[in-house]
Amino acid sequence: MKTAVFSTRRYDQSLLSKANLEAGHELVFFQDRLTADTAALAAGCPAVCVFVNDTVNAQVLTQLHAQGTRLVATRSTGFNHVDAATAARLGIEVVRVTDYSPHSVAEFAVGLLLAVNRKICRASARTRDGNFELDGLMGVDLYGKTVGVIGTGKIGTLFARIMAGFGCSLLGYDTHPNPQFQSLGGRYVSSSELLAASDVVSLHCPLTPQTRHIVNGQSLAAAKPGFILVNTSRGGLVDTDAAIQALKTGRLGGLAIDVYEQEASLFFQDLSSTIITDDCIQRLVSFPNVIVTGHQAFFTEEAIGQIMRTTISSLTAFERGDPLVNRIPAE
Repeated sequence: MKTAVFSTRRYDQSLLSKANLEAGHELVFFQDRLTADTAALAAGCPAVCVFVNDTVNAQVLTQLHAQGTRLVATRSTGFNHVDAATAARLGIEVVRVTDYSPHSVAEFAVGLLLAVNRKICRASARTRDGNFELDGLMGVDLYGKTVGVIGTGKIGTLFARIMAGFGCSLLGYDTHPNPQFQSLGGRYVSSSELLAASDVVSLHCPLTPQTRHIVNGQSLAAAKPGFILVNTSRGGLVDTDAAIQALKTGRLGGLAIDVYEQEASLFFQDLSSTIITDDCIQRLVSFPNVIVTGHQAFFTEEAIGQIMRTTISSLTAFERGDPLVNRIPAE
């Protein structure tokens, strides 16, 4: 089946082609993001394959439908970038990757926490310049601290398991409590209680209208002074302007993010020789207690391999008329 694959990099093309060897789909790769301006590239393709920063809104879906597209496959677990209701109305099926290595994101979240707490990036940069001074590099023991986990699905619970191994107490917030989180000694509380009591807060929930800016000016004002916030889920969970203000006052003692609410125009491309006009991201990276990475928490051999195999499997199932086990519901 002819499939237009958007937002591809060299590793996407290589690994998706490898996963496609037996299936034999006709994959047409584009480095461009899918937008209203680039949707015409998918003309004549029954399927399109997208990533997290592609625009799959009502306008784009209507254009794709008119061009003959009947399947959208996103190479991600999250699908907030897809207007599922419009897709259903148009008769376009949408599939995602429901499961890939959750360890990849959980382990990276712990890495970010350690890096921002123990000033590892600053220390490495200093020693490269021959500066072995320790002033400004002091962190805190994580042992005995309270770690709040917002979103206790597979990734959040794995993160909690690692932090339990550090000797931390666990608080959780989730509309669907997970017995596995509780078996680790985790205790569920309200989001406000979690923020008020936690030395570390890590976000692992999906981005929905209900969770958008779950960390905002009001919640930050009520949070434990000096706490560290880690976000490896979706950028829109955090009100960036509010986080900047909390960093300035010291209410937020450290911030480690692999996602950013305005990342679509920045991430997954080399902008090192250009002028970045996003003032928020420029301000964030200027703080000594902030670490920003470019949405790479998922980026391990195991995770990417599973993402590509699942995507090809969904394309094959659609072509054959088989049930779409990774189908996104319209609601």
